[in-house]
Amino acid sequence: MEKELEVIDYISNWLRQYALNAGANGFVVGISGGVDSAVTSTLCARTGMKVLVLNMPIRQPKVEFGRATEHIDWLQTNFSNVEAQTIDLTDTFHQLEKTFPANTVENHLAMANSRARLRMTTLYALGQTHGLLVAGTGNKIEDFGVGFFTKYGDGGVDLSPIADLTKTEVFELAGSLNIVESILTAKPTDGLWEDGRSDEDQMGATYPELEWAMEFSGNEESLNSRQQEVLAIYRKLNRANKHKMEPIPVCLLPKNIK
Repeated sequence: MEKELEVIDYISNWLRQYALNAGANGFVVGISGGVDSAVTSTLCARTGMKVLVLNMPIRQPKVEFGRATEHIDWLQTNFSNVEAQTIDLTDTFHQLEKTFPANTVENHLAMANSRARLRMTTLYALGQTHGLLVAGTGNKIEDFGVGFFTKYGDGGVDLSPIADLTKTEVFELAGSLNIVESILTAKPTDGLWEDGRSDEDQMGATYPELEWAMEFSGNEESLNSRQQEVLAIYRKLNRANKHKMEPIPVCLLPKNIK
């Protein structure tokens, strides 16, 4: 517990100092009903600066919307500097579906990522209105391991307060912060699918397994079949999503042809 409290204080102080140096009034955070956004928003609230939290449903399963609402209520009960808005983007998303070509609408992954980009646009619009920084909610395994985020969606942020923490460490902080029980016990999900599929359903491995794979550097011949499978999953995702995790490539011209 003592270690977690030290980390909590460090991140909250870092957030406050960054915002002050940037001349920002505080932070805006999208609340999904998951542990990452719950921890991030609470750390932002602990800075004492203005925090705007947004619940942005798009045909969201009731259980996810309910968890997000429960966390927002808890935040506002415990922190007087937190303001909240619910912005239902379902109709906006429906208009996209009506506008896009049929083969795009039928591409479920493309449309799932479009949800995340709609939310990013909303966060930046309200953030700019109130002079707030968009606080990212990605953790270490998502942001630097398997690239499990939407490029220019939930990956489009101003700063990343929990990106040096594994998912396991985020859950540990959540316990120390007294995050609501429904979030602590829920299966992690990105909230981009109407069927409520979990992150594990999509990736084929749990976060602890992927965290192990991210740190693995031993003898592969000694691994059991499941460990070999997880390592293969991690490496496949890492390769496929490198374009998200590395700077945008720039074609640098030789001086002799410029």
